[in-house]
Amino acid sequence: MARTVSRKRKAGELKDQQQASHKRCRVSCSSRHAQCWSSRLSVVHALRGREFRPQQQHESKLQQHMRGFAAGRLPSILKEREFSLGRLNKVFASQWLNHQQVVCGTKCNTLFVADVLTGQITRIPMLKDRECNGEGSPLDSSVGGDQNFLHRASSRSRIDHQGCGIHAIELNPSKSLLATGGDNPNSLAVYQLPTLDPVCVGDDGHNDWIFSIAWISDSMAVSGSRDGSMGLWEVTDDVLSQAQLSRNEESVPAYAHISHRALKDIPKEYTNPYNCKVRALAFNNNHKELGAVSLDGYFHLWKAEHNLCKLLSTKLPHCKENVCLAYGQEWSVYAVGSQAHVSFLDPRQPAHSIKSVSSRERGSGIRSVSFYEHIVTVGTGQGSLLFYDIRAQRFLDDPFHPTVGYRKYPGDGTLKFTTGRGWLNHDETWRSYFSDIQTFPNAVYTHCYDESGTKLFVAGGPLCSGLHGNYAGLWS
Repeated sequence: MARTVSRKRKAGELKDQQQASHKRCRVSCSSRHAQCWSSRLSVVHALRGREFRPQQQHESKLQQHMRGFAAGRLPSILKEREFSLGRLNKVFASQWLNHQQVVCGTKCNTLFVADVLTGQITRIPMLKDRECNGEGSPLDSSVGGDQNFLHRASSRSRIDHQGCGIHAIELNPSKSLLATGGDNPNSLAVYQLPTLDPVCVGDDGHNDWIFSIAWISDSMAVSGSRDGSMGLWEVTDDVLSQAQLSRNEESVPAYAHISHRALKDIPKEYTNPYNCKVRALAFNNNHKELGAVSLDGYFHLWKAEHNLCKLLSTKLPHCKENVCLAYGQEWSVYAVGSQAHVSFLDPRQPAHSIKSVSSRERGSGIRSVSFYEHIVTVGTGQGSLLFYDIRAQRFLDDPFHPTVGYRKYPGDGTLKFTTGRGWLNHDETWRSYFSDIQTFPNAVYTHCYDESGTKLFVAGGPLCSGLHGNYAGLWS
């Protein structure tokens, strides 16, 4: 009997083992089936990715072609709408804040925001240097708050700033900060966007006016001055938090004072050192290089990351009145405006390969230049807007000009717009020297496209330094 029970028990155990083995086999099969299905899914995804990736690339290229096509056709259909700026004197700098507002700086040292839809003008308070006593040390003012936060002001000569104004306005890459000139045009002022609350003033670097500014990162900016130096400034997190704290605690916004991180002089060994004035800056983000143009007719290239390191200096083919500079990221070239030419240069190519094109307006000078897609927009001292196609290497034609297709003289049929009348102050200077002249062209000192590329803001004023006036218009 015991033997029978033992046999039954063994038979039951054997059956259980067989069932467990069968289950393991089923689990193993299902696992392999899941792995196989997973691999099939990954293959499907891979194949679909191969199908969609060219489609996405095609759509991206199509959008790029469409932008390029629009950039080439848009200038011929632009129409001007002028704005009244009151009695402000000569707009030197401008940048779009959004689709509706443009921030501008003038010769009369006024910073304002213009609404292109309503025409409303809003003035922005200028930021002042820290107060100094007779020995040049900073006084304990409310500006900046924390004494450890304030840096020592340098003792420098105070020159007459009458007639200088704001020559540069630049937004950092994330469009969270705006840099421009301060109440003292030797100083760098930084505002927070979109509120335009004050952040800080860099007031211990330059001994002469700031002519140009370029952001090399979200927190670091370079200023170029008429004293021949370039200052590197950093807006640290501590500076931003201190400014935010001051706004929370004070009813009147306060701001900090910062010192330069580096101060470099442009080379002066090749020319008259008194003419080595930094006039314009442009940054190449791909190579972290900063281009600078000086009034002695030289182009200088600097490595610009956490410091400024000189790479090269090149004599420009047209070296009179080099006052504007732009960099075309897609084309890897700098465009330099001079008295009558726009010169295109690649720093990695020999100097003799620099290509120049004439504006055909000798004597008035190129006053502003910019890249949008393959079109280089040129603003002149005679109030003209020209459009150069860098791919075709020629100025755009006016499709409505009767000489299109046949040109008796060079420049016939070139698309050219002229700015409106603007406003001119009939003051003592005008009455004494210019009253017999009926009209004055408004030099295009600044122009900028909005993000869509369909709106072009243009501003300036009379070219003669003794005349007081202004012009602003939206071309769309």
